[in-house]
Amino acid sequence: MQQEELFRQLSDLYKMFADSTRLRILCALQEGEKCVSEITQQLDMTQSAISHQLSTLRQSHLVKTRREGRTIYYSLDDEHVAMILSMGVDHVLEKA
Repeated sequence: MQQEELFRQLSDLYKMFADSTRLRILCALQEGEKCVSEITQQLDMTQSAISHQLSTLRQSHLVKTRREGRTIYYSLDDEHVAMILSMGVDHVLEKA
């Protein structure tokens, strides 16, 4: 991978963490996989807002899905996503 492409992809990754709604969703998914209605209830937001952000997170390979019948469950794509979140929280709390 060329260096410029690496930096572009890294920049795109960090942009996904620049939205508080997406961060709230990712933190909710750290607890385990959830369907849209569970996330909607936990974050007290509309289903359309949650679904839109989940689509964005899925396209960015930060969340993955699993279908069970008619229900789609979302979870963090891998342990790296959890590590990025955890390290970010640690950094912010360290400066508080």
